[in-house]
Amino acid sequence: MSVDRRSVLRGAAVGAAGVGFTAVGAVPTLAEAAPASRSGHTPFPQHRPFPPLLDDPKGLLALPAGFKYRVVTQAGETKLTSGQPTPTLHDGTAVFDGSRHGTYTLIQNHEIGADNPLGVPPIAGTVYDSGVGAAGGCTVISVDRDGKNLGEWVGISGTITNCAGGPTPWGTWMTCEETENKANGTTRLKDHGYVFEVWADGKTVHPVPLKALGRYAHEALAIDEDRTHIYLSEDASGPNGTFYRWSAPRGYRLSSRSWQDLQNKDFGTLEALAILGDDGKPIPDVAYLTSAQLLRPFRTTWVPVPDRDGATTSVRKQFTDGQITRGKKFEGVYGTEQGVYVVNSYAESGTADLPADAVPHDGMVWFYNYEAKTIQLVTYFPENAAANKGPEAKYDDLNFDSPDNVTVTPWGSLILAEDGQASSHVLSATPGGPTYAIARNMLNDSEFTGPTFSADGKVLFVNIQTPGITLAITGPWRDYLG
Repeated sequence: MSVDRRSVLRGAAVGAAGVGFTAVGAVPTLAEAAPASRSGHTPFPQHRPFPPLLDDPKGLLALPAGFKYRVVTQAGETKLTSGQPTPTLHDGTAVFDGSRHGTYTLIQNHEIGADNPLGVPPIAGTVYDSGVGAAGGCTVISVDRDGKNLGEWVGISGTITNCAGGPTPWGTWMTCEETENKANGTTRLKDHGYVFEVWADGKTVHPVPLKALGRYAHEALAIDEDRTHIYLSEDASGPNGTFYRWSAPRGYRLSSRSWQDLQNKDFGTLEALAILGDDGKPIPDVAYLTSAQLLRPFRTTWVPVPDRDGATTSVRKQFTDGQITRGKKFEGVYGTEQGVYVVNSYAESGTADLPADAVPHDGMVWFYNYEAKTIQLVTYFPENAAANKGPEAKYDDLNFDSPDNVTVTPWGSLILAEDGQASSHVLSATPGGPTYAIARNMLNDSEFTGPTFSADGKVLFVNIQTPGITLAITGPWRDYLG
C-alpha cells in the first residue's frame, strides 16, 4: 500500500497546538504534553545526568565512577543446583523479593532454539516439548543483596527462543517464545510461539501454553493495573509485526490461578493496535512518525484478531494493509500505573520492511495511556551513521541505536538495553528528555538484555546475552535517578 506520509500527518502542527507545540518539531514541556495520571500528576519524571563511563581494568563492564558490578551467573561456568552448567543466551529477566530476608529472586529467559550443549536441561516436570529442537526455557536464581549467587534451578524447559516477557502482580514471570515454529514430528513435538507462566518458588511448575494470548513471534508483555488487560509486542517481519492487547471477559480479573483459563485459546479477546492519523485512519507503520511528533498524543483503536492461534495464516498476516499499525521490531514492554511503554528497535533504509515514504530510525519508545487511550512517542533516536560505523565506534558513549528491552526504575525513569551495531550500552532515559549511557559492554559486541531493578532501588540486574553473563550493578542510583 503506497501512502503519502504528509497526508497521514496533515495538520499535525495544528492538532498538536493543544499540547504546547508552537511549530512543527517543537517539543512541549512534560507538564504540557503528558496525560495526567489518576492522581493528577504527569507520569514522566526527570533525572540528573550520569557521569562519564570509566573503562573496566578487567575488560568486562564500563561504569560511571562510584558504581560496581558483580557476576551472578555465567553460561558454562556457574552451575545449577541440579549439577548442569548455567544455560547460555540470557535474555528477558525479572527480579522479585526473595522468600528469605535479604534476598532477591531472578527469573531469566534463555533465548535458545534447537539442540544446544548449553541448552536449558529438561528437568522432569518442567518440560513442555521433549523434542531436541526445543532447548530454551527459564532458570530461577536466588541472590543476596550484593548479587551473590545463592543457587540457580530450572523453572521451565522444552520451549524455543525465550526472548522477553513480563512480571505479573502476583510474583510470577510470563515468558514469551519469539517463534512461530509448529510441530514437525521429529525435533519439535508440539507447536510453539506461545506465552508460558513461570514460578519462582522452586515447587510450582505448569509448563502449559497460554493460548489465549496468541501464537506468534512474541517479544514482551505487561499486565495493566486493573488486571483486565495484557499488552504484548511482536518482533517479526514480512510484514512487520504489531502491538497487541488481550482483554479479559467482563467481570474477570487476572490472578495467580488465571493460567488455567488462559490455556483456552478463545478465552477473552485479542486485538491489534491501530494508531489513528489526523484523518481518523490507521497510520500504516510507526516509521511514518518522527521526532516532530515527540510527546504528541495520538488516538488509538484496537482491531480484533481473526484467528489468534495462527492455524493456517500468521496472526500479523491476517490484517490487510492500512487496517492496523505495524512497526519494525516491536520489542520491550513495561507497564506502570498510568500506562505501558513499548519499544521499536529500529527501521532500516533500503529494506522491504520500511514502507514507501516512511523514515528510517534507530529507535522509538512509545507510551500508551490506559485512561486516555492515546499513545505518545516519548523517546526517538534518528538514523545515526555515527552509531552504525562499526568497530571504531566501540568506545563511543554518545551515539546510541536499537533500544530493545525496557524497564522502569523505582523512581519512574527508563532503563533501555541497547542491541546496536557498534558498542552496546545500558541507557538511562527520560521521556521527552536526554539519554545517558550508564554501562558499556567491553567484552564483545553482544547486546545487553533483561535490565531489571530491585524494588528497593539498590541493584540493577542486566545480562550480556553472549556468552551469557548476568551482572548485578550497585552504586548511588538514587543520586541520579531519585
